[in-house]
Amino acid sequence: MSKSDRMELAQWTISRALKFGADQAAVAISNEREVEVEFRDQKLEKLKESTQNSLSLKIYSDQKYSSHSTNDMRKESLEKFIKEAIVSTGYLTKDEYRSLPDPKYYPQDLNIELDKYDKKYQAIETKDRVKLAAEIEKATMAMSNKIISATASYSDSHAHLVRVHSNGFSGESEGTSFGAGVEVTVKDPTGGRPADWFWGVTRYYDELPEPDVFGKKAVEAALAKIGQGKIESGKYTMIVENRAASRLIYLLISPMSGRALQQKSSFLDGMQGQQIASEKLTLIDDPYIKRGLGSRLFDSEGLAAKRRVLIEKGVLKEFLLDDYYSKKLGLEPNSGSTSNIIFEYGPNKLEDMIKNVEKGILINSFIGGNSNSTTGDFSFGIVGQFIKDGQIVKPVNEMNISGNSKEFWNKLVQMGNDPYLYSATRVPSLLFDDIHFSGI
Repeated sequence: MSKSDRMELAQWTISRALKFGADQAAVAISNEREVEVEFRDQKLEKLKESTQNSLSLKIYSDQKYSSHSTNDMRKESLEKFIKEAIVSTGYLTKDEYRSLPDPKYYPQDLNIELDKYDKKYQAIETKDRVKLAAEIEKATMAMSNKIISATASYSDSHAHLVRVHSNGFSGESEGTSFGAGVEVTVKDPTGGRPADWFWGVTRYYDELPEPDVFGKKAVEAALAKIGQGKIESGKYTMIVENRAASRLIYLLISPMSGRALQQKSSFLDGMQGQQIASEKLTLIDDPYIKRGLGSRLFDSEGLAAKRRVLIEKGVLKEFLLDDYYSKKLGLEPNSGSTSNIIFEYGPNKLEDMIKNVEKGILINSFIGGNSNSTTGDFSFGIVGQFIKDGQIVKPVNEMNISGNSKEFWNKLVQMGNDPYLYSATRVPSLLFDDIHFSGI
């Protein structure tokens, strides 16, 4: 099915839904192709290719709402599918807030170029994918005689989406993504098998790191865990590596949602315009970054994408409001989801931040744990390294940090200048003072 065929089918589906009794309808039709490769012990362990077509239909009828999906794109099947969707909607309870967004919130310009599609995608063959995974594994295994195993991976995908609403919205998006990386397990004389990874995701194939870069970063991180253990409980300066820092950012993102606000499950309720974090924290949602992994012109409701300053120098500026919950709250919608999250970055790279720490812990990853968006309480297990007088002394694990976001984010004293570019959340390394760690 071509792109124009998907658009024609979406418009046809809308017309049938209205003909069969819906007051309003929204249709999204997508096509996605994905290929995955894994290479280990100089052998191809996994080669998986999948192509999926799907149609999602939202029905609004007499203040009632339902959502339905199918993979059968034949019009004769869709006729029955649409009729049954409308009939089933009639059994639901009325909800006065259920309707499509006001057309004034739809994008006015759908011609902005976000550069999300790499034309080179069509020329990449299976042999190229396997070769890259094999090169990553080979480069990794050559880096240390302490390596037990290395599993190298590669994946790519191409997706095209059309979205049509019965009250005037019609748009499409297309993009490619390429991912590669390696997970490494190494020997520990004490009997352990510490492991670590490095992974990169980009919109364009040629922007992936070289094979030895994956191996070097993963091996260095795994070797640094040899001999890890607990240290004494207490308060330490805490640095969080950029790969891991997004876990903390979502302590703030989740309570910013309209759903959390409306259901009184957000510790940020009533805090708009107030200081909720250190002045070092400025958090921006920017959908217009060229080749950004989260870049978009509209969201899943058709709402126009806009650059939003969510937190400015620690002050909460905006919530994340989808159309439904904004109506329930009596507020303007601005999208209930994020695109690319960027920050106001600091002056120092990670190495310089470490040099200035007298006694602290560098966190490389979080393990398990939980957080409560209603109270702000959280607790996470950590894996990292003990820092003393500006030097990494030993690896640590089986320790925990716990606290409350209301106090925690005011302990942020420095943002790094090293944003993690292989994610839609481009968070840098973060430095906090006086964080309590539970250990021995």
